[in-house]
Amino acid sequence: MQEVRQRAAPLVRLVRRHREPVVLQALRSAAAASIAYVVALRLSPEALPLTAPLTALLVVQVTLYATLTNGVRRVTAVVAGVVVAIVFSLLVGLTWWSLGLLIVASLGVGHLVRVDEYVPEVAISAMLVLGVTTVGDTAWARVVETLIGAVVGLGCNLLLPPPVWVEEAGESIEGLARRLRQLMLRIGEEAAGRTPAEQAAARLHEARRLDHDIVGVDAALRQAEESLRLNPRVREGLLHRVVLRTGLDTLEICTVVLRVLARSLTDLAKEREPHPLFPPATGEVVEQVLSELADAVVSFAVLVTTHVSLNADAAESRLTAELRQAATTRDKLAQLLLEQLQHDARQWQLHGAVLTEVNRILDELDTEHRSRRLLEELDRNSHEQRERRPWLYRLRQRLRTPRRLREKRAEARRRAG
Repeated sequence: MQEVRQRAAPLVRLVRRHREPVVLQALRSAAAASIAYVVALRLSPEALPLTAPLTALLVVQVTLYATLTNGVRRVTAVVAGVVVAIVFSLLVGLTWWSLGLLIVASLGVGHLVRVDEYVPEVAISAMLVLGVTTVGDTAWARVVETLIGAVVGLGCNLLLPPPVWVEEAGESIEGLARRLRQLMLRIGEEAAGRTPAEQAAARLHEARRLDHDIVGVDAALRQAEESLRLNPRVREGLLHRVVLRTGLDTLEICTVVLRVLARSLTDLAKEREPHPLFPPATGEVVEQVLSELADAVVSFAVLVTTHVSLNADAAESRLTAELRQAATTRDKLAQLLLEQLQHDARQWQLHGAVLTEVNRILDELDTEHRSRRLLEELDRNSHEQRERRPWLYRLRQRLRTPRRLREKRAEARRRAG
């Protein structure tokens, strides 16, 4: 049995790799380019119509939203370059100085038609067309091949929907939360004993380096947000986007608060050296509350990246219990700090700052605070969509009205029965 499993392991890994978004994207791009080349061989007068597969390869982007927007811009860029080349061929032809003027004019036209990252494509298309003798045939062939590639690329995205990058974004968010947790645990352990100022400053630098991690997570989240737009495989894409975005915002705020906490402890270490940051009993409570907050941060990340309702309810219950326990420990810490203040008022500002930062993290992770934030973001996004595309909003309302009527009628029947 073990031998059979070992022999089947490569096949299992291959199947799993085929489900990964990177592998799916490569297969979709290769299929789109091949189909575009076959179609262009029949419709284009060129012997080797490589513009069609090149266009299809560039049009089939990571997300359907990017494919639609990039496809239009790329077709516009190529057509603009062909038009510029035709004008130059009729007026001046190809010389060393006309080539320079052609590039300048093409780049200027690219900015005028707003093709964004495809501005160089305008100049490339113009040079390729101007560099041949049969300008009319080549210009037509370039336009035809570009249209073929764009249509095939769009068709592949409709028939073979692009991968959704939500899982990868969720893993990035959870990874950030776990790194935040590890730093909280180290800060808590050191706060319970004697912490040299250099060691506290090192933790402050670690907290500052978390900003770089947030940049990477934000990039992964933007890719996931685009993959949810106009994707036929996704329902309630707006809700997924808002949940992930607000979750990352909360973790970013917690990171900032932790950085401020690390700075307060660094200043306290400088003031208290060579003595411990806190008395033994207070230091143990500081370590305990940071440990509980660290667990709550991870539970919060699991909650915002969980889509199954049953698992989401379990994650929310776990987070609520952890926050309740952390709040109890926070109250105990506040009482100890107050008693310490009555005997020794030195560094009371820094002790108060530590308690304030703990309160801020608790407030950011609070489930009620999260619910209010979700509702606010959903309302804001709905308002923006309604203001930007009122016709689409009215169409959705009309499509939803019959379903709502059916639901109301069904509810009325249940109550009557």
